[in-house]
Amino acid sequence: MKLGRLIARIIIGGLFFGHGAQKLFGWFGGPGLEGTETMMDKLELRPARQQALLAAGAETAGGGMVALGALTPLAAAMLTGSMVTAIRKVHLPNGLWNMNSGYEYNLTLIAALAALIDGGPGKPSVDEALGIHCTGPGWTVAALAAGVAGSTLAIEMGGRAEEPQQPAEASSAAEPEAAVPA
Repeated sequence: MKLGRLIARIIIGGLFFGHGAQKLFGWFGGPGLEGTETMMDKLELRPARQQALLAAGAETAGGGMVALGALTPLAAAMLTGSMVTAIRKVHLPNGLWNMNSGYEYNLTLIAALAALIDGGPGKPSVDEALGIHCTGPGWTVAALAAGVAGSTLAIEMGGRAEEPQQPAEASSAAEPEAAVPA
């Protein structure tokens, strides 16, 4: 069981770190912050730049924290929030199954994070080294609830923010110059 938790933390956390780094830095073939900002705007998560930074930062930092077993409930809450937002804004209309771009994979990741909170990160982990024992059903429910609340806040605030103004075309913005006699 201890080896299984370590393997789960490294794989789940490492993949989340990579997924966030794709969004934040453009690593591993990702869109980078500009592409993530465009995606957030299309999803009506505004202001898009801040939403992109928050989502990419949560996935990158949360993934690293899970891999290290550091502040596991907080890390899982951050990642759960990101996955719940992905479900609600992208995958839910497609149904459950991943084959149809559904939310099966996102839900699986949330369940795996819940298992890591409930059982704890195990040894070796930063939590264990620091004597942090935030495990069990209470911590699991609290972290999942915090993730759902964070997602709800991001979606609600993003939907209330104003749409960015489209820049006026240069030709319509320029005033015709008066003819100057020679």
